[in-house]
Amino acid sequence: MDLTALRTAHPEHWMKAAAIRALTLDAVAAANSGHSGMPMGMADVATVLFTNHLNFDPAAPHWANRDRFILSAGHGSMLLYALLHLTGYEDFPLEQIKNFRQWGARTAGHPEFGHGRGIEVTTGPLGQGIANSVGFAIAEEIQRATWGTAIVNHHTYVMAGDGCLMEGISQEAIGLAGMQELSHLIVFFDDNDITIDGKVSIADKTNQMERFAASGWHVQAIDGHNPEEIEAAIVAAKADKRPSMIACKTHIALGHAAQDTSKGHGALTDADQMKAAKAAYGWTAGAFEVPADIKAQWEATAERGKTARAEWQARVEKLSAAKQAEFARAQGGEAPKKLAATIRAFKKQASEEAKSVATRKSSENVLAVINPIMPETIGGSADLTGSNNTKTADMGVFTPDNRKGRYIHYGIREHGMAAAMNGMALHGGARAYGGTFMCFTDYARGAMRLSALMGVPAVYVMTHDSIGLGEDGPTHQPVEHLSMLRATPNTHVFRPADSVETAEAWELALTADTTPSVLALSRQNLPTVRKVHTNKNMTAQGGYVLADAEGKRQVILIATGSEVEIALKAREALQAEGIGTRVVSMPCMDIFLAQDEATRRKVLPAGPVRVAIEAGVRQSWDMILMGERGNAKKAAFVGMEGFGASAPAEVLYEKFGITAENVVAQAKNLL
Repeated sequence: MDLTALRTAHPEHWMKAAAIRALTLDAVAAANSGHSGMPMGMADVATVLFTNHLNFDPAAPHWANRDRFILSAGHGSMLLYALLHLTGYEDFPLEQIKNFRQWGARTAGHPEFGHGRGIEVTTGPLGQGIANSVGFAIAEEIQRATWGTAIVNHHTYVMAGDGCLMEGISQEAIGLAGMQELSHLIVFFDDNDITIDGKVSIADKTNQMERFAASGWHVQAIDGHNPEEIEAAIVAAKADKRPSMIACKTHIALGHAAQDTSKGHGALTDADQMKAAKAAYGWTAGAFEVPADIKAQWEATAERGKTARAEWQARVEKLSAAKQAEFARAQGGEAPKKLAATIRAFKKQASEEAKSVATRKSSENVLAVINPIMPETIGGSADLTGSNNTKTADMGVFTPDNRKGRYIHYGIREHGMAAAMNGMALHGGARAYGGTFMCFTDYARGAMRLSALMGVPAVYVMTHDSIGLGEDGPTHQPVEHLSMLRATPNTHVFRPADSVETAEAWELALTADTTPSVLALSRQNLPTVRKVHTNKNMTAQGGYVLADAEGKRQVILIATGSEVEIALKAREALQAEGIGTRVVSMPCMDIFLAQDEATRRKVLPAGPVRVAIEAGVRQSWDMILMGERGNAKKAAFVGMEGFGASAPAEVLYEKFGITAENVVAQAKNLL
């Protein structure tokens, strides 16, 4: 490729792009690790986007109406870090670039949300970023319709590579975005034809243009190194009413000896080759040096955004004080003040009525009182609305014809749904929840893990939480999933026993700031176990004494969800024999284990034998059974040891020994 011609045709653009390339080479060489090729290949696209289109203000990085830039191909993180440094973001001074991939630096190997202002989302697991972007765009559409274009009107721009588009989650995202006609979503496809193992053709021959077009996208193909073509493509994309994909034909590791090879994907650290590449760019500055005139040109790109932000702020200030406060509340992720009182009233009614209700239905009943007072909630289901009970009457369905709708039919796209929920939450002004069967957390797992890693308070409504779903059989019966989810750091797994605990779990989930929540809900009806109302949110303790021993305390039964009922029946039988038995409901093990030692010991004192009951595998229970001076010889678990089977729920519980009779036998055997 004739770099001299490119330099000559567009000298100012070229040198601004060269600054990205040079900083990338220097940072990767200093770290002796990283991915040089993608930033070097996409520098021209990024330069045109930031110079001419992206509205951002480094002095106000969380400005609500900024354009969002998502680097889905997160391994090319130096592209983002270079842009943030060059445009003047306070969190990315040159020292951060010099410490790329080092301990304590904001410039981690892949962009990490929360490490530095300007990073919109954690990317690295390929395909997640483009799927997150669908959530960003949905949140923008709903808020634009709700608040008007004077307050909300911005674009989401994404850079994705071949790897992102090969991952299955990308098709879920592309199909959803096309169907929803998300016109403010623009994806740049880094079409460099290279993967780590070699040419893309060794693993894939998909025509990406036709693929996107088939899903309802506006598509274009351009030379990704020609600023005039890049500019024209962005203008055309913004003018179209469909989401847009711009296929940018680029050269990975442009100008380097490794250009257009798989070696160009990774770390390019050879000193002589770096020197030659910089010479080809016409770059004469030293390592980590950006000439003052080029740095000034980059910083000037933020002026458009600063002006737009000031004008936007003036429009916001014309709103009534009440509307300004409501907008700020939702954008800040703060729950409405009336939420607590609403939950208390629901709990009181549920305790008094004491109905037998499946907790999936309890969840729907809770949402029916929450959604009207929290207009920022955005719900949905992966084609299981009637089973997950996630839609309430007031929401309306989000469609191209109804942008104020707050309920999304995601289709059979569990992974795409979870990633979109992350995007909505990260966008701001939205509280996202979505449902599927709990067994299909397997399908959503990648995005759920990123919810926890990023500290995104998404709410996963996972129904049909055990063998209790019955005849659908072991393919649909989760047994290991509670333990798998509990093993994930920074995730609250709630398994409520009745409507009261379900309401408490929802209150905690919707007031969480940095923790995602999983609500594991039953298909089968469960009795109300909390028949005496208390204003206190007992689930906020994680585990609590539901029924205490009468007489000398000899046994503690600990259960969650549908098995709390079994524990209470076992207690009756044991107490009838004069064996003092306490029942502890443990709706959220994660929260209980985070309590101080005194609180935990008060609930689970040393001495009595312990039996845990849960229709799942034992794995996550040993800290409860044997922690706080528990004793392995005085502990037992009643639950699953393998997969379930196809039969009515009551038969399965009997056949697998999850019965009050077995609990009694296990407890007596330990005494």
